[in-house]
Amino acid sequence: MERSCLAIILAAGDSTRMKSSMSKVLHPIASRPMIAHVMEAIAKTDISAAALVVGRNADEVSAAASIGGIAVESYLQKERLGTGHAVLAAREAIARGYDDILVAYGDVPLLTDAPLRAARLGLADGNDIVVIGFHTDNPNAYGRLLVKDGELIAIREAKDATDAELAVTWCNSGLMAINGRKALDLLDRIGNNNAKGEYYLTDLVEIARSLGGRAVAVDAPEVEMTGCNNRAELASIERLWQERRRHELMLSGVTMIAPETVFLAYDTVIGQDALIEPNVVFGPGAVIEGGAVIHAFSHIEGAHVSAGATVGPFARLRPGADLASGAKVGNFCEVKNGKIAEGAKVNHLTYIGDATIGAGSNIGAGTITCNYDGVNKHETHIGANTFVGSNSSLVAPLRIGDGAYIASGSVITDDVPADALAFGRARQEVKPERAKLVRERALAIKAAKKGTGSH
Repeated sequence: MERSCLAIILAAGDSTRMKSSMSKVLHPIASRPMIAHVMEAIAKTDISAAALVVGRNADEVSAAASIGGIAVESYLQKERLGTGHAVLAAREAIARGYDDILVAYGDVPLLTDAPLRAARLGLADGNDIVVIGFHTDNPNAYGRLLVKDGELIAIREAKDATDAELAVTWCNSGLMAINGRKALDLLDRIGNNNAKGEYYLTDLVEIARSLGGRAVAVDAPEVEMTGCNNRAELASIERLWQERRRHELMLSGVTMIAPETVFLAYDTVIGQDALIEPNVVFGPGAVIEGGAVIHAFSHIEGAHVSAGATVGPFARLRPGADLASGAKVGNFCEVKNGKIAEGAKVNHLTYIGDATIGAGSNIGAGTITCNYDGVNKHETHIGANTFVGSNSSLVAPLRIGDGAYIASGSVITDDVPADALAFGRARQEVKPERAKLVRERALAIKAAKKGTGSH
């Protein structure tokens, strides 16, 4: 769209009903502050600039909103005198002159760009005010959109509505678009002659019409207009977001056996023909290529799983984990900052941290890379086609060459050359009848203590 546009995002709420020590808009949906979801939708509408109206946690809110390459300026709303007053906190930005002004809220994280684009198109058609509305079977306390001959003539608050007006199911979302060339004049005309003494943005409809302007409403899906006021609504929005994203992924060719048990992050990428079993959690930064299999009860964050690789069940991939094609990380394993090359296997009960595992290598059960000395992290490099026996401890920094063999139960502290066999354990000794003597001695001591009353 060639028209210039300023987006004003209202995010100065006090989180009273959230019962929270931080701003409501910082609470996460899909591992991302809800205001970042709103900004992502806004960024897709070809806006020119964004003005963020902030209150508590102003710096944190501004940082969370700075995404998508948008130039964001923050304006502090020192008093809470209604939505009209909040928008005018960004007076300086509005005064620069834009064709369109979009007003949105920082607590509607299910918003997409479609209704915002529709609102801007309404301004391009010559309307001064375009209100985004939604239809609902339960209008309750929402303001009603009163339309006559295609024009929006008023927004009637439920407490002021007649019975006929209460029967209207087209409701006000609070989001709107304003003719940028008239915005300051219209906003300055909003009064506070009401019970609360506040300046209501909804008054713009009747103000614009009184000056010969035209107001209309555009429709949006009810779910996109869902706002968040408390922890119960936060959980409900999380559920709705997850349902929508799972549905998108399954339509793109991802198999989820029990999708309602899979939880995704905002940036989770899963390729076609990947299989996701039940009870899998994805944190930020997870990329799963097509054809990979993620078994049940696995947790993946900041990790890359290539085509044909398998993970789990009950595996954890932490940031920096990178599995090549055909690699396997099995049950009760953890990988952090570890590269598992093609065809390598980390089968079970193993920790791989700050390490590289060469192609075709096998890491036995119970193996750990001892990467931390209490002060610094150190790396372990294991070559291709290497066999590491079960219950081995690999003390970094360490290099194990291609084709090497590490005996089970070893503690390896020195580098192992290619094709070498390494033992790092005490030689076994067998003492005949010694176990019997040890038991008899223990029983005698126990009996003696009992006889003397000792405990």
